Amino acid sequence: MDFRTTIHTRDGEHFMRHSDKMMLIGSCFSDNIGAKLRDAMMQVEVNPFGTVFNPLSIAGAINKIIDNETIAGVELFMNNGVWNCYDFHSRFSMSSKDAALERMNRSISTAHEHLAQCKSLVVTLGTAVVYRRRDTGEVVSNCHKVPQHEFTRRLASVDEITGALNATVERLHEFNPELRIIFTVSPIRHIADGLEMNSLSKAVLRVAINNVVRSHKEWVSYFPAFEIVIDDLRDYRFYTADMVHPTDVAIEYIWQTFQATYFDDHSTQAIARCERVSKRLKHRPMSNNPEVVERFNADTQAVIANLKKEYPYINV
Repeated sequence: MDFRTTIHTRDGEHFMRHSDKMMLIGSCFSDNIGAKLRDAMMQVEVNPFGTVFNPLSIAGAINKIIDNETIAGVELFMNNGVWNCYDFHSRFSMSSKDAALERMNRSISTAHEHLAQCKSLVVTLGTAVVYRRRDTGEVVSNCHKVPQHEFTRRLASVDEITGALNATVERLHEFNPELRIIFTVSPIRHIADGLEMNSLSKAVLRVAINNVVRSHKEWVSYFPAFEIVIDDLRDYRFYTADMVHPTDVAIEYIWQTFQATYFDDHSTQAIARCERVSKRLKHRPMSNNPEVVERFNADTQAVIANLKKEYPYINV
């Protein structure tokens, strides 16, 4: 007798290789899985615009990466002592306008070059709720604590999201025909407007993604991260104290499912080896004895050197 419902992902999806270049963009769930890929020492670019939650802003960010679009400077504005851009997360905000501009443009340029060589792009949608500037009608990725009366807020429609994502997927395929695109819905709950709105928002995203996958099933697929947490784990012990974000255990479970779905056996073995070395790199020797510390560091360097011989492409 089974006492839980297990999510079964599609068989035969093992098109990812440990040596591949990848990109993740979207909700902070992209940061979670991106951190796992970095620990696996893969060549991965994560959220070049910072965390982006809504699909219209995500589509806009991808189009800017494809076009290698330069931020001119007029897009930046001062608020709370730092220069911000509505297209970028606050981690790009800086007290110096030139420094912020340089950082944003460097991120776009790096992402453009990386995306051109990528084998896989994972797009994680967080919410269908969008904020538009009242003065321009532009959808923003981040409000940067600008007063709410400067924006209008609404739920984007299925057709609106489907149209934006379809157009972006087609541009991606033209830009990089070898790219495989994986959509997912973030299991992180957006409860500021209530659980009813969160459920409606996730449902809109899920239907829109299904429309896109059906139209481009040769190179677009869906990974059920949302369903794994909601329908498989379905227990508050898999959420942190805020009852919004998945715990490390939940993220690890999703990561293991992701590996089993997309990576071949050789890549899974390489990931395991690289993860062990990553843990070693984060470890600090318990002893204060200089000789012990020196020996530990020397052993670590030897381990890395051997790993690089076997996997010369790794990003340590």
